[in-house]
Amino acid sequence: MARTLTVAVLASGEGTTLDALAEMAAGGHLPAHIALVVSDRPHARAIERARVRGLPTLVLPTHGGPADAWADRLTRELEDRSVEVVVLAGFLSILPAAWVRHWKGRAINLHPSLLPRYGGPGMYGRRVLEAVLEARERTTGATVHLVTDDVDGGPPLAQERVPVVPDDTPDTLRARLAPVEVALIALTLRRFAEGTYSLPYVPSDAPAPRGERDARG
Repeated sequence: MARTLTVAVLASGEGTTLDALAEMAAGGHLPAHIALVVSDRPHARAIERARVRGLPTLVLPTHGGPADAWADRLTRELEDRSVEVVVLAGFLSILPAAWVRHWKGRAINLHPSLLPRYGGPGMYGRRVLEAVLEARERTTGATVHLVTDDVDGGPPLAQERVPVVPDDTPDTLRARLAPVEVALIALTLRRFAEGTYSLPYVPSDAPAPRGERDARG
């Protein structure tokens, strides 16, 4: 039986993925309680969406101070709320190494490609979609993976392909990927809630995901 996970969501932009997850949780379709929404940008739409839903928010810019102090502040805020899993959903700042070490196996990231393709520093959001289209790929997809010091290089937890059609634009491809991304995060959180994935997650502890959202692609 799934238990309810205490989750934090980190987002830098529109917050559409956050909004969808919050809607699922509020409707009883996701075994998660969103205890905090964090953004590195004070005017991020994600913060506005969270406030409309009555979710606790924190704006924590990454510039203007030591990285370790930023990491300590974020960790303190998360631990004060007993957060178990941190979801990066369009969070654009590179997390300090100290933070990544502290949250090893408890932080997951959403990336809009079939990693390891089109990942790494500087590859995020629209840039990824443009690269996929420029390469004339026939398929692309989305990946949920563990956060590690290697940008977009952590072990994949869930992955799904979507087709690329001849007249696709970054916007049409984005629209096709959006529900897949939400489903992959929800699937991963359910696996944590059900105990299929351990917390903290150790790759050898869990069986390989099966089904259409297989991390093996």
